[in-house]
Amino acid sequence: MGDSTYIHLSHNVSNLVYHIVTPTKYRRLAITDLVEESLRQICEGIELRWDWIRFLEVGADGDHVHFLVQSTPEHSPTEIVRTIKSVTAKRIFAEHPEVKRMLWGGEFWGDGYFVSSVGKFTSEEVIAEYVKRQGNPAEYRQLVLNLSTRE
Repeated sequence: MGDSTYIHLSHNVSNLVYHIVTPTKYRRLAITDLVEESLRQICEGIELRWDWIRFLEVGADGDHVHFLVQSTPEHSPTEIVRTIKSVTAKRIFAEHPEVKRMLWGGEFWGDGYFVSSVGKFTSEEVIAEYVKRQGNPAEYRQLVLNLSTRE
């Protein structure tokens, strides 16, 4: 887990980062410190098996988890979420039977999720203004990224 970098494939270069939040089933407080540590290790295993998923951060808050994930253009956010939820649920139940009992032997994750794209050096306002000005030569200005604010 760490910083995003550009992913270079044979025909494209990308930096697609998503903030994904998914709740536990019934919003039960099922994510203890031990479960969160297991979840981080499971995510490291997912990275090794699926080379198109890279976890930049994972953080839990009792009844939901935030994932900061980088992927490639071939894979939709829905596919990314489905893969993460499927693998982590099976492994958490196998490693923590107490969690399975807490959730009455059912599912670990709730059905819904939140996803948002994340930009490293841009904001929605800057891109919206750039797109709005396309095709208008009188107001055309080149988009300039201010890289001096890098952390």
